[in-house]
Amino acid sequence: MPILSIVDATTAAILGGVGGLLVGAVAMLALRLSERSQHLVTAASPQPNLPAGVADVLAVLRSSGIVVDSADAVVKASPSAVALGLVRDTELVHAELRHLARQVRRDGVIREAELELARGPLGRGRLTMGVRVAPLGGSHVLLLLDDRTQARRVEEIRRDFVANVSHELKTPVGGLALLAEAVEGAADDPEAVERFAQRMRVEATRLTRLVQEIVDLSRLQVADTLHEPVIVDVSEVAAEAVERSRLVADAKGIEIATALDEGVHVFGDRELLITAVSNLVGNAIAYSGNDTKVAVAVHDADHGIVEVAVTDQGQGIPEQEQQRIFERFYRVDPARSRATGGTGLGLAIVKHVCANHGGEVTVWSEEGRGSTFTMRLPAAPDSAADTHSSPNTEAAPAAPVTREVTR
Repeated sequence: MPILSIVDATTAAILGGVGGLLVGAVAMLALRLSERSQHLVTAASPQPNLPAGVADVLAVLRSSGIVVDSADAVVKASPSAVALGLVRDTELVHAELRHLARQVRRDGVIREAELELARGPLGRGRLTMGVRVAPLGGSHVLLLLDDRTQARRVEEIRRDFVANVSHELKTPVGGLALLAEAVEGAADDPEAVERFAQRMRVEATRLTRLVQEIVDLSRLQVADTLHEPVIVDVSEVAAEAVERSRLVADAKGIEIATALDEGVHVFGDRELLITAVSNLVGNAIAYSGNDTKVAVAVHDADHGIVEVAVTDQGQGIPEQEQQRIFERFYRVDPARSRATGGTGLGLAIVKHVCANHGGEVTVWSEEGRGSTFTMRLPAAPDSAADTHSSPNTEAAPAAPVTREVTR
């Protein structure tokens, strides 16, 4: 009896194991059949298609064009819409545009509006956009956007330009007039004439630089939009800016150390970015002592932000002055600025270049320990950086604007 009991128990265990395997096999087969049926249903369901000719029309429009589907996902966007930061991946960046699209989809009524949109995730840069939204086919919505930022700012910048010129040009122009009188009075003293002529040359050079920087800044403020942004390698920009300042640094015995990450890209104007970084590097050199070090770093920070940091070992900036150093013509030390040839416009230009790229510039400084200026810009999507010419990101080369200025 015990032997029979053991046999029966063994047989039951084997049968139970076989039964379990059969149940598991049936469950796996049912799961595979379910997945296959779901796949067939998905494949058989109609995919949303754009009406014929929409892509061709968007390609020739001067306006930025965006087509969204019933779920507010972007199915087509013109290159300018991507470059202006209105579209990222398959999403509309701004909630205001999504709200308009939903209203039009709900009632089918064409809507027009003028919106103030953030230029990027950082800073205070704004875009003034004229928006026209209309239904397109059964479930799609078309958004046409015209950039009106430039028109809104032209008159304001003209007034600022006249005010700045009348105020800032009085000193060098008055100095030249006095030196001319001194040269006339010292006509019989060759040494005095030569000395006054050298001072006139210095004042004339400073006057020329001041006028050029006022023109550059006014142009940046009026052209408050990058009309033809392209993919820009930020590390190459920083390397070029460092090379432009190399001779001045060598003359003071200043070492420029760099830490430039590769593969860091933004949408923008390459020459404007070089000018901005050159201004920061030039300031770091001008306001640092001899035989010190200046560091320039580029890296891809979190949340799709590119950072360009310039650090010096200068005397630092007082805390109460740090909020004003980006104002036009503001100088922490006017006497030092005159000695270094600064005009007080370099950091204002950096601020506007960053704003035009949807970013910002910040400063950390402590007296006696130096300063760090950081440009923070929205990174270009990896897909755009890899292809440089994907259907929704292709852009024409930007017109070069080359200016090298300092604070």
